[in-house]
Amino acid sequence: MSKVTDRLDNKQIVELAKQRYEQNKTASKFPGNIISLPSQGKTYSESSPLRSGKIEMRHMTAFDEDILTNQTYLTEGVVFDKLLEALIISPNINPNDLVPGDKEWAIISARILGYGVDYPVNIKDKEAVIDLSKLKAVTFDENSDEAGYFTYTVPTTGDILTYKYLTAGEAQNISESSRISEFLKHTVQAVNGNTSQADIQEYLKFDLRALDSRKFRKHVTDTTPGLDYNTTATDAEGGVHDAVFRFDVKLFWF
Repeated sequence: MSKVTDRLDNKQIVELAKQRYEQNKTASKFPGNIISLPSQGKTYSESSPLRSGKIEMRHMTAFDEDILTNQTYLTEGVVFDKLLEALIISPNINPNDLVPGDKEWAIISARILGYGVDYPVNIKDKEAVIDLSKLKAVTFDENSDEAGYFTYTVPTTGDILTYKYLTAGEAQNISESSRISEFLKHTVQAVNGNTSQADIQEYLKFDLRALDSRKFRKHVTDTTPGLDYNTTATDAEGGVHDAVFRFDVKLFWF
């Protein structure tokens, strides 16, 4: 006998998962869960629901596992996007509008809510587990304006760059063939208060020295909100080992 989801298109699978949750949530033993984001909401404009620095997610159900095994989603590399679309119950939030570090934590939170905190790994030929709940956000002390923008002073010229941290969707769309120039184009929002896109592009093309460009990109990379994946793993005998959690597609297949 075929599964119900074998007779549904991809969009219907996500929508049906949401509908099943809405129909049954009053009887559910598991309320919505508030997830704190590594960015603290600073990377989003004050008009965005993400500015609160928190999102609400529901727990995974057996029905949601059909999303994880959908071959089209797996082939297209959007399985995590579709899962978050189904699980995030805060209104008006697109998973790809999250900065990458926030999105990764939302995905890890979905794994915790669905399968628990224990993530099996192999350390020095021993089976061990990482407690995913012990992963910590890196310190993010940057201050943003009402638009979710930040400032950086170019060391050699004193020029002030107003910039933003790219969302997961924006980062995915950067071409590898022109990665640096596209990164700068989408990241820098103003130069010395001038928001003209034509003037910004002229500045990036003719006035921003290569060394200054490298230092700026390093600043953005070094301060990007996210998680510290350095952690520990515990083996069956209770031994504790230094470990590095690797975020990849294996997160839900263990």
